[in-house]
Amino acid sequence: MNRALPVVRLRVPTDEDAVAWHRAFDDPDVMEFHGGKSADLSVYEELTARQRRHDAELGFCLWTMVDESGQVMGFTGAQPWPQQWGPIGEIEIGWRLGREFWGKGYATAGAQMTLERLRAVGVPSVVAMVRPGNERSIAVTRRLGMESAESFPHPRFQEDALCFRLRLQKNNAE
Repeated sequence: MNRALPVVRLRVPTDEDAVAWHRAFDDPDVMEFHGGKSADLSVYEELTARQRRHDAELGFCLWTMVDESGQVMGFTGAQPWPQQWGPIGEIEIGWRLGREFWGKGYATAGAQMTLERLRAVGVPSVVAMVRPGNERSIAVTRRLGMESAESFPHPRFQEDALCFRLRLQKNNAE
């Protein structure tokens, strides 16, 4: 069934968004594949500040996603892969929404907007790193047209993280 995607708006995260993200992610279901519990507020304060720098320097970041009424749902966007393992040097697309926004097409809508913005600034390809069992995120990667490419040993969990890839720009030779 093809249904219309909901209307979402993406904006560069503000200082206040750190509090909104912390509140939206303070749910064991939301954090199931991210360590099980929400990080301290200071982590989200640093994360939103880093995203503002990414937007200024790169033209993209993990944007705050808001619904039609202006309520913060979480984030979607892209950033350079921030870890010392996995697809080092690549651009990672990602999303995380508060539980009340699941299953309504918001993550896919925001991720598709992210892909359009990344193409516009010339990003050639993206990866999405997903933990095994995170079927909701795997479904979003499929809806975006991403393909399972490889896996990387996860340093904190006894499993391999799945890496999905999508080429955004054609090679000049094609």
